[in-house]
Amino acid sequence: MGTASASMTTALQALGAAIEMPRREGASLGSWRWTVRQRMAAVRDALLEETGDAADGWLAARGGVAFRERNTLLTRLGDLGGRVLAEADVGAVRTEIARLVGDITRHVQRVNDLAYDEVELELGGSE
Repeated sequence: MGTASASMTTALQALGAAIEMPRREGASLGSWRWTVRQRMAAVRDALLEETGDAADGWLAARGGVAFRERNTLLTRLGDLGGRVLAEADVGAVRTEIARLVGDITRHVQRVNDLAYDEVELELGGSE
């Protein structure tokens, strides 16, 4: 798996900031919903940029786990994408998105750890 790009970091920060924006009824709430939805799309795009290339057995297995985890996160993003635009309970959606941001952040760290382990293995690492 490749390392997390700057676009992922930026996308996660923008989504985190967007869900914290004030939410008021009327046009302001509609604007908040649309902004959050756009930020979610940027996170989705960044997740889709991840690639798997670990050739060694144990790294390939860990890479497969990360790939499946990424797909689960993409599914959650898709599910929440519709809800953010339509759900009446904005607080509940906001909480779910905040939880998802945390889960994606942990996923990105695991992918970075995997990339580090891959480089260490190529260089011989400590034995």
